[in-house]
Amino acid sequence: MQTNLQHSSKPAVESNRGFQVWWQMTRPHTLTASFVPVLLGTALALQFGKTHLGLFIAMLLASLLIQAATNMFNEYYDFKRGLDNEHSVGIGGTIVRDGMKPKTVMKIALSLYGISLLLGIYICMSSSWMLALVGLICMAFGYLYSGGPLPIAYTPFGELFSGFFMGMLITLITFFIQTGTVTTTSILVSIPIFILVGAINFSNNIRDLDGDKENGRKTLAILLGKQKAVYLLAIMFIVSYLWVIGLIIYAVTPIWSALVVLSAPKAIKAIKAFFAGTTQLQMAPAMKATAQTNTIFGFLLAIGVFIGYFI
Repeated sequence: MQTNLQHSSKPAVESNRGFQVWWQMTRPHTLTASFVPVLLGTALALQFGKTHLGLFIAMLLASLLIQAATNMFNEYYDFKRGLDNEHSVGIGGTIVRDGMKPKTVMKIALSLYGISLLLGIYICMSSSWMLALVGLICMAFGYLYSGGPLPIAYTPFGELFSGFFMGMLITLITFFIQTGTVTTTSILVSIPIFILVGAINFSNNIRDLDGDKENGRKTLAILLGKQKAVYLLAIMFIVSYLWVIGLIIYAVTPIWSALVVLSAPKAIKAIKAFFAGTTQLQMAPAMKATAQTNTIFGFLLAIGVFIGYFI
């Protein structure tokens, strides 16, 4: 395990890789988990008339900033608990590899929360102040996922919370600020995004299973074991695709929603890579493919809804 003393000897981040280090700290490969629900919620809102561009941009920025801050909280607390080292896979590495001070990472994360709060005020002023409480709960979850006495990331419920807050809830909030309501359709269409955002978290935990187990975590992947966890991930993918087919059959979404099947090769790639991999490094492409599945699936679903609206 790395210690604070060991890290203090690393060169200052500013003299290392500059902006690249700061950008890497956000874990950009995870940020699409915030972009997809906002895009989908906006697409669904089109059936109620014109959408408000300012609200779309504000919601998108707020979601991205909260996601980035959540990643930084994770980086900070994993370092503080001695879980990360310079060889850890899948982390930003700004503390353990690039020498950035932990308190700097925390300050940046809180600053992003501050900007998100200002964006949230604008959103509430333009829609409903009822969203203020919902937004604060989302921000609290982002912190408590890694922080607090019992981090959610250490329990079997990480996938459930991340899927709900970062997948379903963002979709519904985006839909609400554009329409002033939440419909059965918006809830039903948000469910596969709920599943796939949770799948990103689950794939991360499958990849980190051995290390997390050594450090006392009780994630769902640890409780199931690797093989059963990968089978469950495959089921999550299958349910997401079947759900959209069901939405089409019952005329909840247009036939164009079937475009989501074009993302299936990424899902298959993820499952095969997880079964084949035995180390974190070998399984890293599987997690990347899982994130790409969510991105492509969500983007194509939104495009299908868009096309259905215009045709």
